[in-house]
Amino acid sequence: MPKVSQQYLDARRNQILDAAKRCFLRDGFHETSMQDLFAEAGLSAGAVYRYFSSKEDMVLAIAEQSMREVTEMIHSFAAAPRGKGLGDALGNVLDVIQRKHAQDQMGAMAVLSWSEALRNPELARRFEALLAPMRADLAEVVREHQANGDLPTHPAPEALAAVLMSIVSGFILQLALFDLRVEGGLAEAVRALWPAHIETPNVALPGRAASRQPHRPAR
Repeated sequence: MPKVSQQYLDARRNQILDAAKRCFLRDGFHETSMQDLFAEAGLSAGAVYRYFSSKEDMVLAIAEQSMREVTEMIHSFAAAPRGKGLGDALGNVLDVIQRKHAQDQMGAMAVLSWSEALRNPELARRFEALLAPMRADLAEVVREHQANGDLPTHPAPEALAAVLMSIVSGFILQLALFDLRVEGGLAEAVRALWPAHIETPNVALPGRAASRQPHRPAR
């Protein structure tokens, strides 16, 4: 039997996941049977089961596939966060999510996955394992900004990272439910909310004159 290349295996796996996404988005998770998935992918049961043992496996694989670019981006911020404002970093993440949602309805697929995790403890546990490294990377980004004086040192980095994760999750939810469109863009709003450097106005304190720029004679 000729050896099958990794490229072929990856292409076949993506073919199955693309078919699963179409089925889940069209009919919902529970209304989609494995027979529906075989038909949509144009493959035999054996060919599909070679890659995935259940619909739950497909849901998790789709989530991993959708979030891979976001996860890698957050990890890169954690590895070298200096010089990047927190708002700029988070804005870049939202830009990626919005682009991926426009390409393949990432937001809708995420909401379907989350709803299934509510009733499936094993899937919820696997989602937690998937998201935990992302939260840890965000906490590292926050910790670096706290050390630089760009963020308050309290509360703990993990708490602030959870807030940032909530922003990402809320953004995904609004994309899925409302096809969120805001003048100027949500990513730009986040960048404006947390700029890299905040200019402090020169305000006179009681009993002290405001500092003045040195007088320069006109030329």
